[in-house]
Amino acid sequence: MPETRAEELLRQSAVMRAIGSPFVAAVLAAAYRQLAAAPLTGAMLADWPGDPAAAAVAMRLNAALHALARRNTPPALGALYRGTHDDFDGAVRAALAANDAFIARWLADTPQTNEVGRAAAILAALMEVVGRAALPVELLELGSSAGLNLNLALYRYDLGGVTAGPDGSAVRIAPEWRGAPPLDRAVAVVAAEGVDLHPLDPHDPATCERLMAYVFADQPARAARLAAALSLARAYPPRIARADATVWLAQRLAAAQPAGRWRVIFHSMMAQYVGTAERAALERSIAAAGARADGARPLARIAFEWNAPRSAVELRLTCWPGGDTRVLATCHPYGAWIDWSE
Repeated sequence: MPETRAEELLRQSAVMRAIGSPFVAAVLAAAYRQLAAAPLTGAMLADWPGDPAAAAVAMRLNAALHALARRNTPPALGALYRGTHDDFDGAVRAALAANDAFIARWLADTPQTNEVGRAAAILAALMEVVGRAALPVELLELGSSAGLNLNLALYRYDLGGVTAGPDGSAVRIAPEWRGAPPLDRAVAVVAAEGVDLHPLDPHDPATCERLMAYVFADQPARAARLAAALSLARAYPPRIARADATVWLAQRLAAAQPAGRWRVIFHSMMAQYVGTAERAALERSIAAAGARADGARPLARIAFEWNAPRSAVELRLTCWPGGDTRVLATCHPYGAWIDWSE
């Protein structure tokens, strides 16, 4: 943990530079240097409860600044993001000073990335699932946000030369693939639903703007892909329950599972926002469902999450009956590359 909460901005700046987002790295470093211009925001960071890295507070602040830049507020910040000058400190200071309350409100809300680039890793894991038993799958997603990854069957993929999905899809996902390609297996998704305490509506312009602000400003291709995924979600609305995940999952897993179908629980970059008691309740529900699984009604869990020391994002697959867990890959946090280990 950083020596002071505000130093999380510097730590995340280094992370952003390492993963190929130098503009975001420079914005966060400037925000750290100019934080005194925003006393409300500075106080929130100083008094942040728990681990600011796990709460992604730096990404919240970065998204708030990106949202302001997209509104050209203040003009110096908008100009910085358009590339017409490189005075990071001046533009960020102006934004912090004039929009302190706005930025503080963004810090109070949980990040909402709903990154569709992660769908490539989820699909590769589903190929492993159906490689065990060639059955159709029903998907249950925890922490669905706007549900964009529930629409993963509508996207086109290139996974190390293995292609999948409708060729005419406007959402095309082709991560840098490291290692051998995944199993080339057709995945038939026959049902998909998710849960979120505060589902996002892709028809709501403010929601779409919030999601776009969480895309790094130096990744325009990623922003274009998100816009295409939101457009698809408006045409094919994902099924998302507004509920507590522990209650919803227990109910869904207790519901009868048709014979000859995989039931697959998946989640991506949501575990860090789940409290200890909620995590334990989710694990109990999954373990109980796993104990009931058999060859006709198998269960799988796919997790795209940080490992315990937060040194790598791992793609983990657990299948029942049996309950064996494998780390299929390590991944870029937003799916830009996948290092397949199977």
